[in-house]
Amino acid sequence: MSALWEGIAVGDEVVSETFVLTREHLVRYAGASGDFNPIHYRDDVAKRVGLDGVLAHGMLTMGIAISPVLTWLGDSGSIHRYQVRFTKPVYVPAVGSAQLTCSARVTTLPGHDSPDLTLSLTVTAESGQTVLGKAIVVVTPR
Repeated sequence: MSALWEGIAVGDEVVSETFVLTREHLVRYAGASGDFNPIHYRDDVAKRVGLDGVLAHGMLTMGIAISPVLTWLGDSGSIHRYQVRFTKPVYVPAVGSAQLTCSARVTTLPGHDSPDLTLSLTVTAESGQTVLGKAIVVVTPR
């Protein structure tokens, strides 16, 4: 068993971090990803298609959510599987920012049938709404 998760138990929170997202982050992500859908930078277009405003890219949200786990993990293991269900959009105001809090809790420990550690991610917006559902990370020790 990896030294990183010695002494942890099912239900333990291993990491939690809050991130701030601004429109500048969305522009930078659009440039890096090539996703220039105007719902990610134009309020008028977002509202015209029924949204409450500009929203963060789903893949950006997914990447932010796994970031604290990767930091916690370091060189002790690798991500074997990562899955999420997008449940609520992350709206980013024109002025100011949106906050996402990402935490990971142990759901299964390595055992005789599998060397993997499974974490459940909780990703919430400032409103308290969960923005990713069924967010699971499976980690294989090195």
